[in-house]
Amino acid sequence: MTKTSRQHTIIRLLGDVAVTSQAQLVELLEDAGVDATQATVSRDLDDLGAIRVRVPGGDLVYALPEHSNEQVAPPDHLRRVLSDWVADVQHSHNLVVVRTPPGSAHVVASALDRSGLDGVLGTVAGDDSIMIVASEETTGRDLAKTIRTLAGI
Repeated sequence: MTKTSRQHTIIRLLGDVAVTSQAQLVELLEDAGVDATQATVSRDLDDLGAIRVRVPGGDLVYALPEHSNEQVAPPDHLRRVLSDWVADVQHSHNLVVVRTPPGSAHVVASALDRSGLDGVLGTVAGDDSIMIVASEETTGRDLAKTIRTLAGI
């Protein structure tokens, strides 16, 4: 299993289960057919920006922080997300379609929305594809080229 797939599974698990420890997360991953060590899980949680929050009842559980729409993501974040998750980029007039692994489109769309990337008017994410509307100052062709370059494809 790839790092990206494993991290996607972790995102899903953190959304579905109140995970109180890395050992519990390793067990949940194993139940999902993912072999990972505690050290790997620790690095994945750090990469994902997971934090521990206190829930009603007093337990501390891992959670992924919500990102404000106004918060601009660092440029390196966009490059890393695109290089890890983008499989293909196509364009038509003022539209760009980005393909990702199943279940990953929302991660890429969120990074694009928060990047402040010139020419991105907005995104619409499905399960494994994203439609990006290019602003009037650019074209779908130019925006697709920029995204391909950032993704390294």
